[in-house]
Amino acid sequence: MNTIINWNVDSEIFWITNSFPVKYYGLFFACGLLLGFYIVKRIYIKEDMPVQDLDNLLVYIVFGTLLGARLGHCFFYEPDYFLKNPIEILLPIKKVGETYKFIGYAGLASHGGTIGVFIAILMYCKKFKVNMLWILDRIAIGVPVTAAFIRFGNFMNSEIYGKPTNGNWGVIFQKDDLIPRHPTQLYEAFSYLLIFTILFIIYKSKIAAKNNGILFGVFLTLLFLARFIIEFFKENQVDFENGMALNMGQILSIPFIIIGLIIIIWKSSTVRKNFA
Repeated sequence: MNTIINWNVDSEIFWITNSFPVKYYGLFFACGLLLGFYIVKRIYIKEDMPVQDLDNLLVYIVFGTLLGARLGHCFFYEPDYFLKNPIEILLPIKKVGETYKFIGYAGLASHGGTIGVFIAILMYCKKFKVNMLWILDRIAIGVPVTAAFIRFGNFMNSEIYGKPTNGNWGVIFQKDDLIPRHPTQLYEAFSYLLIFTILFIIYKSKIAAKNNGILFGVFLTLLFLARFIIEFFKENQVDFENGMALNMGQILSIPFIIIGLIIIIWKSSTVRKNFA
């Protein structure tokens, strides 16, 4: 049975002005952040925590996500180019000839975003003197939903797609070629939604209630393990990855998986002591 999907959606929904488009990626990114925020907000309300504290935390997380993801892309994937064009690192522009053109933030790296969020939460906890592991656990529940929506945005943009399927199935991203490919954006998105479900189930259990940090450990392990596996089906994003046994996304995922496993082992020993 032929199950090939032809995909040729315009990444721009509409234009506010002649130079400022509203794109699906930005819309899905914003919706993902808001939905993730709503999930964590419901947790705050359920646990009788001040919601205004979460409003302050959201500001830190948004800036940490955007700044970390942008810097991560620039320095992990295209350091030579951006060191020569530093103005393009933080501004959504690109030099075309002798002028600059608004293009939006075309390069955002999830690993950089994760580091940015962690640093932002660390700064927040230090300033407001709150338990960092407690916050990381709650944020970890909402983040996979945000990450899933970002990948839906990548799918709408026909970017970060997979290798050819070598069969009579797959998605043809017509903006680039006519080859059926793995829709790896969707693989990631649905993996993240599954991880959200797992984390929420653990959150409702007694294990998470008595051990701050275990949710965060499971989050790091599962999310970056999924990313590591799916990268085998994904086209390399930059030329220098060609010929590498593991691509940059996989190499950057390994430390997060290790950290997650260490946290799980550390917290599992605490669980055994608490229930002994």
